[in-house]
Amino acid sequence: MADNKPEVAVIMGSASDWETMKHACEMLDQFEVPYMKQVISAHRTPELMGEFAHNARANGLKVIIAGAGGAAHLPGMVAAQTTLPVIGVPVRSHALSGATNAGLLAVSILSTTDERLAKALQDYRDSLKEKVAESNAQLV
Repeated sequence: MADNKPEVAVIMGSASDWETMKHACEMLDQFEVPYMKQVISAHRTPELMGEFAHNARANGLKVIIAGAGGAAHLPGMVAAQTTLPVIGVPVRSHALSGATNAGLLAVSILSTTDERLAKALQDYRDSLKEKVAESNAQLV
């Protein structure tokens, strides 16, 4: 992580979405991917949302992870206003793995041009395989 300029934005419609969205940030932290997080409401702050989306690429972002709360408008509305990949995460209590997977998908996207991330992602997947093998060994 040569500089800490955010490559990923984690946005959500309200602070109450943080309980779910923090799992995406934890995955980004694990891979040392710089990110920013912000509350941006498609309904309460549509101008801010539009400005954010239109300027995301120019501001150095490469991927956006957007929480899809009740009406689920934020990911689609942002995606309509940027050419960056936008990963939508359902914000409900059972969606925690969705946020984790969104973080992993963002890392995977960034790894297409970052060898450090590509290796770290492979190491992570290898460790998951080892956990499965260990679990199977316990079943014998």
